[in-house]
Parts: sequence; structure tokens; C-alpha cells
Amino acid sequence: MIPFKDNNPTSTFPFVTIGLIALNTIVFIFKFFYSGDPRQIVFTYGAIPNYLLTLNTMQPVHPVLTVFTSMFMHGGLFHIAGNMLYLWIFGNNIEDRLGHMRFIIFYLISGIAAAYSHAITEPTSMIPMVGASGAVSGILGAYILLFPHARISTLIFFGFFVRVITLPALFVIGFWIAIQFINGLLSKGVVNQGGVAWFAHIGGFVFGIIIIKFFLKSKRRYY
Repeated sequence: MIPFKDNNPTSTFPFVTIGLIALNTIVFIFKFFYSGDPRQIVFTYGAIPNYLLTLNTMQPVHPVLTVFTSMFMHGGLFHIAGNMLYLWIFGNNIEDRLGHMRFIIFYLISGIAAAYSHAITEPTSMIPMVGASGAVSGILGAYILLFPHARISTLIFFGFFVRVITLPALFVIGFWIAIQFINGLLSKGVVNQGGVAWFAHIGGFVFGIIIIKFFLKSKRRYY
């Protein structure tokens, strides 16, 4: 099931959403054409769980800063494509509701919450975490709370057949977070293996639901 657009119109231009997509893309292209060892970039700018919790400064970049740098790095084409697709579909509506400045703050602190959610569940891991997934998960948490009945156009695969079905956001995002929980629980049986940081997604999502109400613009009444 792959969502590709929603029917939720906005009243403002999503400058920040587009800017985030552009910045992630630029970093990905730079990493792709980097002439040295790409693993060096990942271990330098990725968020290493053990270092985040112990504040170990063996990395050239301080662990606290890697929380931010890791949000703009991706492991492959499908990784960045999926994250940017979700950011584009759901990010513009959250930006519209929050305003540009509040949106970028919300995005970044969702990413911080996601990074530490993963680190707490993998405190000894030395495997760097990269990707915008945690911050985007915060956006999904905000979206399901603010726009649960928005209609999402979704590709559904039935073997070799593909259909486009319009589903409520509550179902699309609800299905997505259910998958994160299931895979997160299953992943606890795998030790010291790279892969998807499921609990970063869960942490970002839950954080987005909890914190979004504090970011909403106040509605003033005039008499």
C-alpha cells in the first residue's frame, strides 16, 4: 500500500516542506558522487545510539550535532524516495496549520525525539542511524490527529494488479504505524544488525501526536 497524494487543500505555499525535500536531495546527491568511502560519511554524520547516550566524542562531529546531520542523510534511493514522498504528501498540510517557523521547529524536535527513542532501545549499538524517517513520523502523528478523515489516494497491489483506492488518513497512517510496531517488536530478537530503526519511527510518531497541540496557532476571536 503506497499513498501518493491527499485531497487536503492548503491556503499557504509550503516553502519549508519544499526546502526540506531539496536539502535532503542535495545531501543525497553529494553522498552519491562522493569520491571517498561513503561509510566514512555515515559514521561521521550519522547518529550512533551509544554515542548519543554516553556523549562519547570519538566522532569528528559531536553526538548531539549528529542528531541533526543524520536527519538529512539517506542510505539509498528507495530510502530517500519513500521519506520525501511522505514528507510531500503530509508535510504541506502540517506546515499550513502551524506556519513556516513553527513547522520547521516541530520537524526538527520530532527528529530529535525519534533519534533518542531509537537510542534508548539500542543503547549499546554502534550502528549509525540516518534518514528523515523519524521527523517525518512526527508529521504523520500530527496529521492523523488533525486530519483523520482526509482522503488519501493510495496504490494497492493485488499480485500483478494495481488499483488506486481513496482511503481515510486514519486508515492509511494507522496501517503504517501498526506495521512499525509489529516490525519493531520482531526486531528485538535481532542483535547488532543494521536495518530499519523501527523505534525511531514509533517514537517520532507518538511524539508528534503528543506535542502537536502545543504548536497549533491560537485562534483569536474578534468582536
